[in-house]
Amino acid sequence: MNRSGDAVGEFMRFYKVSPKDLILIYDDLDLNTGQLRVKERGGSGGHKGCTSVISSIGTEDFIRVRLGIGRPAAGNDIVGYVLSEFKREELPVIETAVENAAEAVRLAIDNNILVAMNKFNQ
Repeated sequence: MNRSGDAVGEFMRFYKVSPKDLILIYDDLDLNTGQLRVKERGGSGGHKGCTSVISSIGTEDFIRVRLGIGRPAAGNDIVGYVLSEFKREELPVIETAVENAAEAVRLAIDNNILVAMNKFNQ
């Protein structure tokens, strides 16, 4: 996932997809589990997969939908945490977040990115 820009860049070049038509959806340790953030453009926030996409396509101007997964307890391995399954009690929150992310994408596709940002960036 840290090198996902390779595949995204190749896909976009092959199909002649503009960065303005890209919606990148990814996890975010800095958001609480289930929290959602929608951005029209910007940096990677330290997310290696997003950094890879930015490097590969040469711009930060694309939509991002970030899904919060929270941070592991102090002293726990971040990579292991990111790759682990969600706890049973987290599943309803994650399911709702995925549904909200899908709605945010639908709004963005319909050129209502500001509506998506206002609705989910609370």
